[in-house]
Amino acid sequence: MAPNFNTSDSLYDFVVKNGNGVKGLIDSGLSEVPERYIQPEEERIKKVKTKRHDVSPIDLSKLRGPDHKKVLDEIVRAAETLGFFQVVNHGIPLELLESLKDSAHRFFNLSPEEKSLFYPGVSPSTKVKYGTSFAPEKEKALEWKDYISMGYTDDHDALQYWPNECKEVALDYLKLSSTMVRDIVEILIENLGVRVEESRIEGIIGMKMVNMNYYPLCPNPDLTVGVGRHSDMGTITVLLQDGIGGLYVKLDDHNNNHNDVEWLEVPPIPGALVINIGDTIKILSNGKYKSAEHRVRTTSTESRVSIPVFIFPKPTEKIGPLEELVKKEGVARYREVMFQDYMNNFFANAHHGKKSLEFAK
Repeated sequence: MAPNFNTSDSLYDFVVKNGNGVKGLIDSGLSEVPERYIQPEEERIKKVKTKRHDVSPIDLSKLRGPDHKKVLDEIVRAAETLGFFQVVNHGIPLELLESLKDSAHRFFNLSPEEKSLFYPGVSPSTKVKYGTSFAPEKEKALEWKDYISMGYTDDHDALQYWPNECKEVALDYLKLSSTMVRDIVEILIENLGVRVEESRIEGIIGMKMVNMNYYPLCPNPDLTVGVGRHSDMGTITVLLQDGIGGLYVKLDDHNNNHNDVEWLEVPPIPGALVINIGDTIKILSNGKYKSAEHRVRTTSTESRVSIPVFIFPKPTEKIGPLEELVKKEGVARYREVMFQDYMNNFFANAHHGKKSLEFAK
C-alpha cells in the first residue's frame, strides 16, 4: 500500500531528506501526483503551444573535408538563432552512448540506501552528489526528477569517487565530449572576428561535470515538469537523450514565425547528441549567440534518462563581453562577473526562465 503523505512536510522528508527521490514515490505505489509536484498553470507544458523541431542534425565529420565552410555556417546559424542543435558523427562511439543509458538505469535502480551514500554531506567527494529536483528548499512546486552529479577534477578522483555503476563510461563520455566542445567554442569565437588567447579558451572550458538525470514515469504528466524553465549557466552543454524525448526549447520573439507556438520539441535522433549554448557564450559574444530557455516534460508510459555534460568556465574566470567586440559595437550588453559569483546566484534560486542572466546585466 502506498504511504500516506498527510502533509507537505512528510512528503518533503520522504523524497528530499531521506533520499528516496521521485523514484521512491513511484516505487511506493503512488498513483497520482502529490500536490507538492503540481505546477502552476503557466508552468505546465501545453502540447498545443509546441511544435517539433524537425531540423537535420549537423554532421561534424564534414568539418574535416570539402564541406568544412558549410558545417561552420550551420553551427554559427544555430547558435545565433535557437541556441540548440543536434550533431551526428561526433566521434563518440554509439556503443558508449548505449552503455551510458544502461548505466544510468542501473544506478537509479539501486536501493535508496545505496544511492544515499552519495547524498551531500555523506558522499565520499564534494564533487559527487545525488539529489532530487533542482533547489527543493526554494521551489514552490518540485521538479519530477532525480539525478546524480559528478564533477571532474582528474581521472583518479573520478574512478575513485564516482558510482561504480557508471564511472568508466561517464568518464569516457565526458572526455570525448570535451574535445568536441573545444572545437565548437573555437568555431564560435573565430566567427566573432576576435582573437582569443589559448589560455583564455582553457579558462572558458576549464570546469567539467557529467550528470545523469532520471525522470520516473508520471501518473499525471500534464500537471508536472521534469525540469523547469531555465537557460544553462555554463559555456556549452552536450546532452544525450534516450528514445523517449521530452526536451522543449523556447522560441524568442526574434525567431518565432510560428504564431501560437512558443516551444519547440527537440526530438531524439538515434546516435545524435544535443548541443546547447550556455549563458557564458551569450555573455562573451555580447548577446550575438543565444542561450535558450528550455525545460523537460514527463511521460506516463516509461521512465526516462538523459545525460548532460556541462562545460563551464573555471570559478575564478571573469566573464564579460569580449573587449574587441565591445570596441567594435560600442556597447557592452553585460557587465563582467566572476564565474563563481554567477554560479552562486544560479544555484541560490529555483529555475525561473532567464532570470539568472539578469545577474550579469
